[in-house]
Amino acid sequence: MNPMPDLLQATLLMLAGLSSAVWIGTARRGYGEPDQPALFCALLAFSLAAGTGACAAGRLAFGLDTLEAERWLMQATLLLGLPLVGVVALTLSRAWTWSRPTWGRIVIGLCAFFELARQLGWSAPYALALGLLSALLVVYAGALHWPARLQASAGAAGGVLMLIAVPWSGLTFGPNPLGGFQQLWLALACPIIAWLLLNLPGNLRERTTAPA
Repeated sequence: MNPMPDLLQATLLMLAGLSSAVWIGTARRGYGEPDQPALFCALLAFSLAAGTGACAAGRLAFGLDTLEAERWLMQATLLLGLPLVGVVALTLSRAWTWSRPTWGRIVIGLCAFFELARQLGWSAPYALALGLLSALLVVYAGALHWPARLQASAGAAGGVLMLIAVPWSGLTFGPNPLGGFQQLWLALACPIIAWLLLNLPGNLRERTTAPA
């Protein structure tokens, strides 16, 4: 099998995840303190995706022994990164402000369940359930602000891409037919979701900079 398509996917995921993380990190400076923990969690999610792509690209292009790190980071992206993105989208769309300890408990809880699922061999069904919930949260976050069509479209597109990037193990109609392009779907989802998070009406930056 020609490794070039896989290398291209990995490179795109690395670049998309990195650029989205930098985008979020740079934009954080314009947000109020209550939004900082949420945006940091989004930055963490995109960084995990970028790390997955970097490990895959290093393995495919240079023969580096990064397969185990790549698998771990992909699991972390699916079981930690995607749920964080979904929760961040929900909080920004509803203009909710959660404290740093609350966000810390969310991250720790997701990490604990991620490791438990990995140890018990339940990563695939757990990832499917979390992926579905996370995708629905992103779609909801965009649809909540209809008739703002750009936000609604970005939410729908981001949610669909998240859903088809998740393994569909255990379903009666078989594995995900698009699963061979998992890294490509994640690469496409990253900038769309990053844009959505930074353009949700009701976030503190928009409220504080709106004209009186």
